Amino acid sequence: MEPLRSTDPARIAGYRVLGRLGAGGMGVVLLGRSPGGALVAIKLIRAEYADDSAFRARFRREVAIARQVRNRWAVPVVDADTEAPAPWLATEFVPGPALSEAVGGGGPLPERGVRALGSMLAEALEAVHAAGLVHRDVKPGNVLLGLDGPRLIDFGIARALDDTVLTATDVIVGSPGFLSPEQAQGRRIGPASDVFSLGCVLVYAATGGRPFGSGPVEAMLFRTVHDTADLSALPPGLVPVVEACLSKDPEDRPAAADIRRAFAEDRSGGSWLPGPVTHLIAERSARMLALPDIDATSLDARTGSAPFDGPDTGAGTGTGATAGTGTGTGGRDTAALPASP
Repeated sequence: MEPLRSTDPARIAGYRVLGRLGAGGMGVVLLGRSPGGALVAIKLIRAEYADDSAFRARFRREVAIARQVRNRWAVPVVDADTEAPAPWLATEFVPGPALSEAVGGGGPLPERGVRALGSMLAEALEAVHAAGLVHRDVKPGNVLLGLDGPRLIDFGIARALDDTVLTATDVIVGSPGFLSPEQAQGRRIGPASDVFSLGCVLVYAATGGRPFGSGPVEAMLFRTVHDTADLSALPPGLVPVVEACLSKDPEDRPAAADIRRAFAEDRSGGSWLPGPVTHLIAERSARMLALPDIDATSLDARTGSAPFDGPDTGAGTGTGATAGTGTGTGGRDTAALPASP
């Protein structure tokens, strides 16, 4: 977490702002604390998007839909003000590392952990798809790790933000290396696109690499559309499901429910994460508790997350930033504001 800047707000509605969690092309992500001590991640939108009536309409619609997503593995939107001068939304805060950080720093997860990860993320996608949403940016940086399981972030909201980016800059929506062939070609996408991305995430979790390699964006997009995925380093037990997820034709991919069921038995029977990652989650939780002015914060020892109790103004009734705009100046990020692989 970074210290607040002079342009960042001290409060947003009923939340005290404690620091910066990240920034991107759409705005800044701030750590907030409710009057009861619960920690939330608050995304404050940049001024140029706040002044776009079309963006506001999409943002308003997607926030309403995203509130309908109810699943323990999907980090929910707990509060928002789409009408504020600087629109914002708040989600539950998960102190654990992103999958990208855990694998990048500690190496691939064991096969059982990858299977458990796949089942739980597939369950989260079931809920997202049931709400009429397509995530569009399932990637390691959008998967946060908790002691009890992963948390998929930026579901639903990604659609509103990405629609605006695509219209404004004519860029591909998604993250190269993890997006589907139909995304790479700018075609219409549906739930099967998220399934393809999930397959890419599982390859990364199990091997530390991307199924279509790395390099220039254009090369990765070409390989995603035309080449066969490199699964040579993937444990044999994962190959059948992952290979099906990475089918070029969306009609040939399994549904999220099929993936959940295929790996379901690996979700029980002890910790699903290796020791170093478990230690990192505990360390992060302790660090949050040690922050100044968070003496009232309570972190669940089992999940490593803070329970949400809402601001004193009530859900969805905030008045926006009260000091500065907090718009941030980070580089373009098509879905999640904190940059990640």
